[in-house]
Amino acid sequence: MKKIAIVTDSNSGITQEKGKKMGISVLSTPFFINGELFFEDITLTQEEFYKRLKEDADISTSQPSPGNIMDLWDELLKENDEIVHIPISSGLSSSCETAMSLALDYDGKVQVVNNQRVSVTQEQSVLDALKLREEGKSAQEIKEILEAEKFESTIYITVDTLKYLKKGGRITPAAAALGTVLNLKPVLQIQGEKLDAFSKVRGWKAAKRTMLNAIDADIKNRFAGKEDQLVLGMAYSGNPEEAAEWKKEIQEHFPQYEIMEAPLSLSVACHIGMGSLAVTCTKKL
Repeated sequence: MKKIAIVTDSNSGITQEKGKKMGISVLSTPFFINGELFFEDITLTQEEFYKRLKEDADISTSQPSPGNIMDLWDELLKENDEIVHIPISSGLSSSCETAMSLALDYDGKVQVVNNQRVSVTQEQSVLDALKLREEGKSAQEIKEILEAEKFESTIYITVDTLKYLKKGGRITPAAAALGTVLNLKPVLQIQGEKLDAFSKVRGWKAAKRTMLNAIDADIKNRFAGKEDQLVLGMAYSGNPEEAAEWKKEIQEHFPQYEIMEAPLSLSVACHIGMGSLAVTCTKKL
């Protein structure tokens, strides 16, 4: 049986330490803060990122350099026959497209999975890949199975501030100002491809209720007949105490499901700011 290495990136929420325990490699996402280069979870902690965000530092995300990606692949292929590479959704970053282009030079030894995931849903893809590897599947088979499952996940996110959606051009300054005065909380969704608007409500409680109801509807409709294969997730940006309460609310609402948990990737947090909460639902293999 061929030896297969599994690679993902830090957008999955999997830390370097956790990646080692899982037996996988995690590519760190690069960030530029006031022109200085940092790497998520290596030279940039969650705490430092949110501290700089609060200070209104100029923060932008990048993607792992082709050189870093190929160096990692080359190193892994010294001891493995094949690689399954699971990057952030191609709808949220060009990292996937870059990796797919680089893989063309590896004669099929590197299979890049474009399965439209991020955060805990991306982590579930990694867990699925590990399971498939144990079952003896080849890298190409793992890629094909994961891509066939790519829309079997859903994410709902609400934000604490409209500042970053305005900064990123997702809402107009006038809409942001009105939303702040009226205490409007947008609920956003990621249904595979990219971050889209889902609903707009007044207040934090209404936003959380909207997200729970949306997951409820997805379980009954989108995932009908697959209920016993579902895993729910909770993600957050820089607010662990609120996140712990949110996880408790999700668990009380859906006592029959296990709840995965992770900080939102910093690349998503860049666009929505600190204090956001998310709930996810993913079908596991």
